[in-house]
Amino acid sequence: MTARILVVDDIVANVKFLEARLLAEYFDVVCADNGRDALAICADGQVDVILLDIMMPEMDGFEVCERLKANPATAHIPVVMVTALDQPADRVRGLKAGADDFLTKPVNDLQLISRVKSLARLKTMSDELRGRMMTAETMGIQESIGVDGHIEKPGRVLLVDGRASSQERIVKALKPVGEVIAWSDPANVIFEAAENAYDLVIINSNFDDCDPLRLCSQLRSLERTRFLPLLIITEQNDDAMVVRALDLGVNDYIIRPIDPNELVARTLSQIKRKRFNDRLRENLAQTMELAVIDGLTGLNNRRYLDLHLKTLFNRAALRGRHLSVCMTDIDRFKQVNDLHGHEAGDEVLQEFAARLRSTVRGADLACRYGGEEFVVVMPDTSVEAASVVAESLRSIIEDTVFVLRSGQSLKITASLGIASNATGVESPEQLMRQADRALYEAKRSGRNRVVAAAA
Repeated sequence: MTARILVVDDIVANVKFLEARLLAEYFDVVCADNGRDALAICADGQVDVILLDIMMPEMDGFEVCERLKANPATAHIPVVMVTALDQPADRVRGLKAGADDFLTKPVNDLQLISRVKSLARLKTMSDELRGRMMTAETMGIQESIGVDGHIEKPGRVLLVDGRASSQERIVKALKPVGEVIAWSDPANVIFEAAENAYDLVIINSNFDDCDPLRLCSQLRSLERTRFLPLLIITEQNDDAMVVRALDLGVNDYIIRPIDPNELVARTLSQIKRKRFNDRLRENLAQTMELAVIDGLTGLNNRRYLDLHLKTLFNRAALRGRHLSVCMTDIDRFKQVNDLHGHEAGDEVLQEFAARLRSTVRGADLACRYGGEEFVVVMPDTSVEAASVVAESLRSIIEDTVFVLRSGQSLKITASLGIASNATGVESPEQLMRQADRALYEAKRSGRNRVVAAAA
């Protein structure tokens, strides 16, 4: 995946080593040899993950991390401390400063790349969520919720552990920061996590007859537990499990023997992040619904599209990433209204929106543009990939008839036009005009087809 990584170390050899490994994985890499330059780079440009040395002159890594986390503009950048320090007290101090993880020198290649990829994915999801909230703030319908590290009430942790002695130690360690519900039988954990409110699931890999990674995968695949933080406990030097866990979307890990202070620090970090993201989602849902949601279809409306597209366009330009737009129009929709009435037309629009919603991906933005026109904005998507999504939508509209509440069936098709920032467009408005021209060409050349704007 593409992400911009900042490497901060005052030793040139360390910088060159990390830079070479990251470049080999096609990351964009920037470097700094001191804390002040690192802070300036983060303030001036887009950084997705920071690899931060601790032992540096003038300003050590702990202070750099604290300053990053105290600044709302940089507080959400994941920080991995890369250091020769390997004592639990050092890890706890770093975690309290806001670091997401520690890598001990000499750095393990597999853990380095897996951790960076995992944090970059989480940063992308967080950026999308915060970007939508910023759009709401720009529209004047939402006040900023800031960056708050305070936990108003104790956390609720689900512990999955196959041994009573281990359960007892972990419950005792976490008692000051939250309520821990311990389970020895992993068979029913999925139901428990989905049906009850938890802030974190801790999975110990000490089961003889259960694959902890499969349990992690199942929790990530269910909608009700998809955003629930996961922390896995692994054996020393079990690099394969750590790497696979991070690939599956596990948020954090801790290695046995467990240091109680480190466990508390990592648990608090995950609970704080979940609480903040939950507040973002709740506030966004509550304040945006009336102002930016189309009442008939439940999709975002044109007002929201016009504002948020600017954010996505500028972000794609800054990061050098693809951004594609698909504009679609229901073919001969006027005939539906003329022959069957406007109530039937509304039913068709609602069903069309439902099929559109089922086709687009999680990061895509689906909007009703006006009348029978809809727009899908696809971040990090080339025109070729956008064409695949558009063709899938065209097929799902054509292949299944629209059944009205009256029982009547209607054959509906749609025309779709695609445009991408890869064609040299200089503004969101120009991108939309290209998509509109491509849509016009699709209708002019026979309808019920996908046309991409020429470069």
